Parts: sequence; structure tokens; C-alpha cells
Amino acid sequence: MTLTVTWLNLLCLAGVGVYLVKQVFTKKNPAPYPPGPPGLPLVGNILDMPHIRPWLTFTEWGKKYGECDISHVEVLGQHTMVLNSVKSAMDMLDKKSSIYSDRPVLPMAGELVGWKHILGLSPYGERFRRYRKNFHRAIGSRAAMDSYNPIEEIETRRFLKRVFTKPDQLQDHIRHTAGAIILRISYGYEVKENNDPFVDLADRALEEFSRATAHGAFMVDIMPSLAKVPEWFPGAGFKRLAREWHETVEEMASAPYQFVKDQMAAGIAPKSFTSDLLEGHTLTAEENDIARWSAVSIYGGGSDTTVSAIYALFLAMTLFPDVQKKAQAEIDAVVGPDRLPSLADRGSLPYIEALVKEVLRWNVVAPIGFPHRVTEDDVHDGYFIPKGSVIMLNIWFMLHDPERYANPSEFNPERFLPTDGKEPETEPRTICFGFGRRICPGLLLAEASIWTSSAMSLAVFDISKVVENGVEITPEVDPSSLTISHPKPFKCSVKARSAKAIALIEQDVNY
Repeated sequence: MTLTVTWLNLLCLAGVGVYLVKQVFTKKNPAPYPPGPPGLPLVGNILDMPHIRPWLTFTEWGKKYGECDISHVEVLGQHTMVLNSVKSAMDMLDKKSSIYSDRPVLPMAGELVGWKHILGLSPYGERFRRYRKNFHRAIGSRAAMDSYNPIEEIETRRFLKRVFTKPDQLQDHIRHTAGAIILRISYGYEVKENNDPFVDLADRALEEFSRATAHGAFMVDIMPSLAKVPEWFPGAGFKRLAREWHETVEEMASAPYQFVKDQMAAGIAPKSFTSDLLEGHTLTAEENDIARWSAVSIYGGGSDTTVSAIYALFLAMTLFPDVQKKAQAEIDAVVGPDRLPSLADRGSLPYIEALVKEVLRWNVVAPIGFPHRVTEDDVHDGYFIPKGSVIMLNIWFMLHDPERYANPSEFNPERFLPTDGKEPETEPRTICFGFGRRICPGLLLAEASIWTSSAMSLAVFDISKVVENGVEITPEVDPSSLTISHPKPFKCSVKARSAKAIALIEQDVNY
């Protein structure tokens, strides 16, 4: 035990030593750092960094050190800038995207677990651009997305049937359906009704991803030198976790990709993102690797996020019944009771469109987004942003800023509709999907999934609070602190609206 403590102490002292050397030889800054909480000698703001709902702490920093929209902290020489406003995010990440589009190295999630190969964590460069090119061709435009509309609609109809049969398993049904849609699009794989291995694999991998990337969850992200600690060392439990999680990532990258190659060899592969990348091409080893991880990026990035949003839809409908009634009235008037809404109806259902926007604003799927890294020194609004600084986004506050959104805790789709000469409030999709060259390339796919689930579910279901022992249970709005945040599990009543609704739910659907 003494040896363990001594060795870890040496590592800590080495980190402090590097920091002191840097301080001695660092040239004078051309401008002050942005304001922020005062740090301690040597270790800086290590004790200030939040682990639980960091967006709330970042919001408080923005209020307390409010001379500008940027807060600054430093931990062992690593500078971090927190952007609390849409303006600062656009001015830096959009207008100066050439230097603000890199990703920081994430020792736990990226290096040890292996998520560094996906688009979201890739450093800015040629490989990143090739990923984006693959994504844009497949799902980067509404015209490209049209070919996948039948998948969205068929799997959502199956979702309605599952919810009707077992409404108490709502969250599981949402996960199953999100996995079914993304697996069909990315690999042409049709999921099994129960215990599908690829859906289970994605659920496990994405939960591990959220845990591995959670802000402040692992000391190795603050002191990367700890990555050299052997797995058998006491206190190195994170290394064992990383090894287990790495195996999951590798399986997620390899198993469905090999499924497509086997299907193509047998001449029975349906159209998919992966088959399109492979069809008629003899790929080099590098091209094959890029194709494999491009597919994982869709598979991983498109499922867990929509699970959070659709679960939040049911939470909102439980808490705000008047909104539900208005949405149902629009569907009844435009679509009628004899068929389900489809994506072809999207332009005719403005209230449903506004409802989807409000889901994205009210329940922030990634409250602090994914960090950027600046690749050159910059002076912004009179403040120094040194090269290598981590840039964090308080997206939660940007979407709950009372100066931008009236009564931000309320779920009110009408804020996005022009009424009585009043302009709609800020479009949330310009915020919640990120900024600059790192904006989510799957945003059209995500919106289509949420829209289809919202319209079809509200067409046939009444969603309300559960009554237990004569007492109405009001769900709590309590998002998780993981990178991909989910509403706290809750109970709600989901019942068919009518006999005609039941008939629509029970219709057979197949590819």
C-alpha cells in the first residue's frame, strides 16, 4: 500500500512539476483570461469542477462572473473556457471555425476505451472530413433522407403496437425502436422482436460511452499520466473498466459491419449506409477502417440521443395535457381518424413541428455538448484564449435563457409559432445540435425520428398521469448528469384514444 501511495504521489508531483516549469517559461499573455472562479496555487480550479449537473454550475459562473459570456478555469495548466451564450458560441465556433473545430484528447473515453475513432471524437483533419463526406451523402439532405422515410414509419408503427400491448415498458420500447431504425439505416439489419443482440450491444456501448465521457468522472482525464498505471495496481479500477468497455466498442464496430459484408457476399444485402460505402469498391485498409467507423458513428450517435428526446416527449405530454390536446386536435383536423400521420404530412402540421422543436429545447439531450479544442492562440472580445484550451458549451442554459425563451421551464410549443404579430422564439435546432464544423451531421435523421414518433403516438394514444391508490402521481423533471442526458424514469398512463385508434395500431406492417 505504501508503494502504491508513493508511486501515485510521484505521478502527482510530476504533473505539478511540469505545470511549474510551464509557468516559469510561459511568455506574457497578450490579454487577460476571461473571468472565472479563483483557483488554488499549483492545482488551479481542480476543486471547482462540477460532476453533478455541470450545466447548473456553469450557469452560476456565468451570472457571477458576468462581465462577458465566457468563464475561465484552469486545472494543472489545462485551460477550459465555458461558453454561456449563443452569441459567443457562434462568434467563436462558427466564425472562427478554422481554429475552433478540433477535439481535445479524452484519455478515458477516447484513448483507453477506444471511442476516439468515431466522428464525434475525431480530431479535426482529413479523416474527419472523410467521415463528414460519407454522412452528407447518406443523410445530409432531405432528399437523401427521403429514401429512409419508410423505415422510420414502419418501425414507429411497430412501436405503437408494443406500447399498446405493454405500456408499462415504455422506455424499453423506445430504446428498441430507436435501435431498430438506426440499425436498418446504417447496416440494413432488421432487428428481432425480443432480445436482439445488436440492440442490446448498442444499449450497453452507449451507456458506457456516457459514463466514460461524463464530465469529471475519471481522474485520468484531469491527469493523463495516470493512464500509465498498471491495471493490477490498487486504485486503478478505471483501467479494468476501460478494458471491458474497449471490448464492447470493438464488438460494436466489427459485428454489424461484418454482417453487411456477409450479406453482400451472399447477394442479399438491402440498401444501407454501409452497403452504399462498400458497393462496387475495393477499399484500402484505411478506407475500410473509415467506412467501419463511419457506420459506428451513425449507429452510436443516432440511437441514444433520440431515446432521450422521445422519452421526454412522453414526460412532457404527461405534465402538460393542454399541449397534448392541441396537438391531437391538429392531427384530427388535418389527417383524420382513418390513417396515421406520415412524414408526407409534416408541412401540414405546424403545431406538431413546433412541438418537436420544444422537445429539443425543453429536454436538452447533450446539456454541455461535446468539448472543442482551439488550435491557435486567440484573443476574443479582449480576452486571451490560449492554444490547446478546451471549449465547453453550456447548451442547457442557451436553451433555457429567459432573455431568449419566455418561462423556459414550461413546455410551450406555441413559442415557435408566429402569433398576434409576434415573432417565434429562437429556433432550437441552431443550438442543440452543436456549432460550426462540429454540428451534428445526423440532425435531419434525429428530427425525422422524433417527429414521426410524436405525430403517430399522439394520433392514437392519450398520455396522462398514473393514479395509484387514489393518488395522482406527478413525474419529476430530473435529467441525468451523463453526457447524453435522459429524463429520470417515470410512470405514465398510455391508452388508445378510440376503437379506430386500436384498429390503426393493430394493422400489420412489413418491409
